[in-house]
Amino acid sequence: MRKFVFTSIAALLLSFSFQAQESKNLQDNPWQFRLRGVVISPDEKASIEAIGGDADISTSVIPELDITYYFTKNWSLELILGTTKHDVEAINTSVANIDLGSVWLLPPTLTFQYHLTELGNFKPYIGAGLNYTIFYSVDEGPVADDLDYDNSFGFAGQVGIDYMISDKWFINLDVKKLFLQTDVTVNATTALDATVNADVDINPWLFGVGIGVKL
Repeated sequence: MRKFVFTSIAALLLSFSFQAQESKNLQDNPWQFRLRGVVISPDEKASIEAIGGDADISTSVIPELDITYYFTKNWSLELILGTTKHDVEAINTSVANIDLGSVWLLPPTLTFQYHLTELGNFKPYIGAGLNYTIFYSVDEGPVADDLDYDNSFGFAGQVGIDYMISDKWFINLDVKKLFLQTDVTVNATTALDATVNADVDINPWLFGVGIGVKL
């Protein structure tokens, strides 16, 4: 599956590069940068072995940077960069709620975008792509002796709009859905005399507003 996805992306990149050669005069500013404030709201669901229950993952607010390159006036590739910290709790388990501390996520995301260009200063777009989520700086909390999160690939969907306030500067509104899944191992032998495995879908919504510039 992953091989098919990456082969498809390579084919799309090659196709877009040919289009870019044919329409290079149409796009005077191929590079675009945005800085957003983003609310990250997990849509979590967990399957926890042995003790049952579900996961509760906190909402966070972060700065986000993205870098966009236009192959043509309509098609672009965007790299989205940001990192976020979340508090984690196992809830409604057979041994009550369990504070699992916190974890940082780094989910660099690459999306292909299609931009509408016939609406004057309004430039809506839609995108889809891949992310790779890295979990780091784990704080195990008061119960677990050790916590391990597996890094993982996922998919991303995106809609947004740029509103041009000059030839170079614009305001941006953006909504993304990331499909993130991780396998978690909780070693709590001191407190619970158990090692618990869980399959956790994080699947956050990202609501962003910011400012951008064309270069």
